[in-house]
Amino acid sequence: MTSTIVWFRDDLRLADNPALRAALDSDEPVIGLYVLDEESPGIRPLGGAARWWLHHSLASLGERLRERGSTLVLRRGAAERVVSEMVRDAGATAVFWNRRYGGPEREIDTRIKTGLRDDGIEAQSFSGSLLHEPWEVKTGGGTHFSVFTPFWRACLALPAPRAPLPEPREIPGPGRAPASDALDEWGLLPTKPDWAEGLRETWEPGEPAARQRLREFLADDLGSYDRARDEPSAGATSLLSPRLRWGEISPYTVWHEAVEAGGGGRFLSELGWREFAWHTLFHFPDLAEKNLRREFDAFPWPRLKPSHLHAWERGRTGIPLVDAGMRELWHTGYMHNRVRMVTASFLIKNLLVDWRRGEEWFWDTLVDADAANNPFNWQWVAGSGADAAPYFRIFNPELQAKKFDPKSRYIDEWVPQDERVEPIVDLAESRKAALEAYEHVKRAPRG
Repeated sequence: MTSTIVWFRDDLRLADNPALRAALDSDEPVIGLYVLDEESPGIRPLGGAARWWLHHSLASLGERLRERGSTLVLRRGAAERVVSEMVRDAGATAVFWNRRYGGPEREIDTRIKTGLRDDGIEAQSFSGSLLHEPWEVKTGGGTHFSVFTPFWRACLALPAPRAPLPEPREIPGPGRAPASDALDEWGLLPTKPDWAEGLRETWEPGEPAARQRLREFLADDLGSYDRARDEPSAGATSLLSPRLRWGEISPYTVWHEAVEAGGGGRFLSELGWREFAWHTLFHFPDLAEKNLRREFDAFPWPRLKPSHLHAWERGRTGIPLVDAGMRELWHTGYMHNRVRMVTASFLIKNLLVDWRRGEEWFWDTLVDADAANNPFNWQWVAGSGADAAPYFRIFNPELQAKKFDPKSRYIDEWVPQDERVEPIVDLAESRKAALEAYEHVKRAPRG
């Protein structure tokens, strides 16, 4: 018996999954496939928090596929080899997937698609992760955007995002499924030590929980989002970022349900910022490694002080808002967005640590870190990225705390008074040192 393979990647859902819908329309048994690719050149290994989330999200997806009559096959290795082997083992006549936008991923997918078609296998890719494809949104001159406001204006001028596809009730599977790895054998969960207690307390990965969180946000918090989104203790943010990162819910679903709930402006523009990050990565695949604004290559980063970096990572800088954010991150795998900006600014501009070191730490500790948003936002804070905050705009964490956590609820939750330490740097003096270092960038050729 022949079959159709749906190759799941960062789209671990059944609802609004164009690749899955195409497979169902083929009227053949459907087999889900997930490939843990840690071998292909250029593929960035997942961080620890991301691996934890992936384990539980795959467990949820596999269960949901079984409930509907199909199966999820797990295989590990280079995607080009694994997909080819899976086609042979499953007797597949077609392979469908939703597109990826990182440089190495696109190259791999292109080679796989070409190879499958050369072998007489139908291979198709679909738009399931972004509201607009990166090649659809262009300036009047036909180039990519480097500033968010005109980018988002151009997006809004395009046809509205398509309606989300319904969740299938039945997914016919094969009579006999190909061999699959056991999820537990992948070692995605931490064991020695098991540092994930806080993640377990905070999150329930999987598509059902993602849909429930969207409903709760739209019902309870959307109305206060514009006013309270910058207050870390207000609980007004959507908490959908890891859901979108893993594709447990699609941006089309979020968009349309928010519009139907009367949401607009600011919340939808946050979806736009996510789009802007991915569009930037599409055009600059080395976003996590190289300054987008090349004049920042001239920045004279001093020799790293390991004690400063370690204090920042563990929330022991002596700056209460910074320490609160870093401890929230360590415990939950998440940090409020306003506090992310403050902690990043402190590392780059008060401790004079290269933004890439911070990006690497967030990559390892955030459950929502993805290949676009993580480096994009670090470069934004550093001043070296697209539509970036000027380098000389240095967040003062004490003033930020007074403005956005005036009753110290957030700080007290994560940094009790008896756990506070002396500041490792003077904010005014370190700010002055950062501005002096920035003079090298101002004199460098623009690029």
